[in-house]
Amino acid sequence: MTAPHGFSVSRYAPERGPIAKLTARDSVVRRLDWPILLSSLALSFLGSLLVWSATRGRTELNQGDPYYFLFRHALNTGIGLALMIGTIWLGHRTLRGAVPILYGISILLILAVLTPLGATINGAHAWIVIGGGFSLQPSEFVKITIILIMAMLLAAKVDAGDQVHPDHRTVAKALGLAALPMAIVMLMPDLGSVMVMAVIVLGVLLASGASNRWVLGLIGAGVAGAVAVTALGLLDEYQLNRFAAFANPELDPAGVGYNTNQARIAIGSGGLYGAGLFNGHQTSGQFVPEQQTDFIFSVAGEELGFLGGGLIIALLGVILWRACRIARETTELYGTIVAAGIIAWFAFQSFENIGMALGIMPVAGLPLPFVSYGGSSMFAVWVAIGLLQSIRVQRPITA
Repeated sequence: MTAPHGFSVSRYAPERGPIAKLTARDSVVRRLDWPILLSSLALSFLGSLLVWSATRGRTELNQGDPYYFLFRHALNTGIGLALMIGTIWLGHRTLRGAVPILYGISILLILAVLTPLGATINGAHAWIVIGGGFSLQPSEFVKITIILIMAMLLAAKVDAGDQVHPDHRTVAKALGLAALPMAIVMLMPDLGSVMVMAVIVLGVLLASGASNRWVLGLIGAGVAGAVAVTALGLLDEYQLNRFAAFANPELDPAGVGYNTNQARIAIGSGGLYGAGLFNGHQTSGQFVPEQQTDFIFSVAGEELGFLGGGLIIALLGVILWRACRIARETTELYGTIVAAGIIAWFAFQSFENIGMALGIMPVAGLPLPFVSYGGSSMFAVWVAIGLLQSIRVQRPITA
């Protein structure tokens, strides 16, 4: 049927209103993975309370303003959310074409750390001081670019239908591109970040379908590299002392083992329900160094108890579970590899951070995703969430 003036009847169909557009089956809002988003927001909210508790009485850190770190953590979260939205808007497929540029920028940033622009914080020469109390840790963003550059290479011919699995030459190129920034970061030295990157590379290889010989070879190379780094004296003394304290907690309880011992005391004193927010004796007494960053979980253990600490672990578990679903359900290898790299990153970094507070892992200076204070880390993890959401949003709608 044709309407007057030659227009089709469909031209007269009423337009969907804003509410209908948001709730439509094909809308971005409906297609978001809400468990991941809500869990990430809950972790950031809990983190803001824990950071506030750990810093409100530390006048040497908060410049006399008890709300200083609370405001900045909230600001970092807000910027992170904006980066997530921007990543979803651009889409992981659009970013795929810009990966070489992002990789080049990442290399330049970590090289800048080794120049006079770099600064040493907590023993690691891994920062660029911007000014106004702000600093940038480029190695956090290198984690993302390693995932993206390896995914782009390993998935190119597979997604085009030319191969079933990445060939040996492609895998070698991907590993070479990942090794370059890892080597630069190791020169800082930032051992914790290199450990995370190594786990990311392993997770990416496993997800790509590369030959098991590459996976076994990578593990062997990692062990040999660790031995070589130690033998050649590339690690600083404080890093060697951390591993020595992990191997023997009673070695120097007042020195290199102090942080971990105090964190364990704080967590153990919390019991099932905790002492209550702002009521932790270890936290208010400032017995645990770097409690707003590396040892933030000790605040949760002391003030929120086993239940509060368990809630943080459960929320991280929800993110990992939903990310696994996204990796499994996407129809392209590129998306699967990106999701797998993020899973490996979040899983290892969370386990390492919580583990070093419990004394079951060596101290490596890694933040707890979404919870620890730190702008670079917060921005990077929210970009990763944006990538996961983009992979989910852009998958085909099934009938």
